[in-house]
Amino acid sequence: MVTEDELDKLRVLQEILSEKIRLEQAVQEIPKQLVNLEEAYNRTRKAFIDKNAEYEKTKAAEQEARNLLREAEAMRENAEKNISEISTQREYEALDKERHTAEEREQQYGREVQQKEKTLIELGEQIKRYTELIEQQGTELAERRSVVETEKAEKTAKIGELQVRERELADDLDKEVVFKFERILRNKSGLGIVGIKGNVCMGCHMILPAQFSNNVRIGEEFIFCPYCSRILFYEETGEGEEVFFDSGDDGAFAGSDDDEEEGYEEEEREEEKFVTGDSEE
Repeated sequence: MVTEDELDKLRVLQEILSEKIRLEQAVQEIPKQLVNLEEAYNRTRKAFIDKNAEYEKTKAAEQEARNLLREAEAMRENAEKNISEISTQREYEALDKERHTAEEREQQYGREVQQKEKTLIELGEQIKRYTELIEQQGTELAERRSVVETEKAEKTAKIGELQVRERELADDLDKEVVFKFERILRNKSGLGIVGIKGNVCMGCHMILPAQFSNNVRIGEEFIFCPYCSRILFYEETGEGEEVFFDSGDDGAFAGSDDDEEEGYEEEEREEEKFVTGDSEE
């Protein structure tokens, strides 16, 4: 016989389990709080690495242009020196052409060196900004991670306390009923025990057979709703009281579309397996 004390314990257990489930879900969500910060930090680090690589490449190109500039300067100076020592017009023209070519190269490589130097300065400033940003984001990430770990530890500790209270209550109840009850709470938004009024389940608002309702009223054992799987207890309907059916619910009064009926039939089959204990578990 299902006693009122057992029903009261189930109601208290419902509160405990609902809070435990909420906290467990919150603990699972906690790491997601760090995702955006970690992604931003990693993007900044990648940009920093890329800029450093670009800086080194530009620095090598600048050094090469500087070497070519020195060669062009030496070529021009050598041509200017030899002009004073020539004795023929033909030799003069050849040296003058060599000097002119050297001057053009000197100007070209000089411009390249200046351009590379300017690029190196810009890249250096960007690298400096990325370095500061990495430090800032790293500090922010470390602080947030510390807060998150503290929050996780607090919630985990609270879950442990709830589990102790859960075991204390569950020890006096049928283990299979408690197991199913917790499964129901996880699937039914924290509501696992509901009343039945006027042959109607107050959880899913489905009309139940009269004999089924009588069995709930007699209370020889825990009875689960064949539609929503919640544990049922009988509630007296006051004189003149009308049972309210929510037309927006998923129960029998939600509509008569074929799609809805097929969907509910599938849910009934799943719930029937669960209620009767024929599930894989």
